[in-house]
Amino acid sequence: MLSKNMGGTDRLLRAVIGAGLLILAFVALVGTWAWVAGIVGLVLLATAAIGYCPLYAPFGIKTCRTGT
Repeated sequence: MLSKNMGGTDRLLRAVIGAGLLILAFVALVGTWAWVAGIVGLVLLATAAIGYCPLYAPFGIKTCRTGT
């Protein structure tokens, strides 16, 4: 199992930005930018939901207080 490496503030920001990008993808954007915004939004929401960012791991970044 992956240990969490994202704190609450990080997760909240990712969830808000991810939701915003998904809304943009479905409502305002057209074409390639809609796909890009949708994919990035889904990735942000997924990482916020599980509390683990794969890009943080190689650099040893942890924004959470405990490593659980």
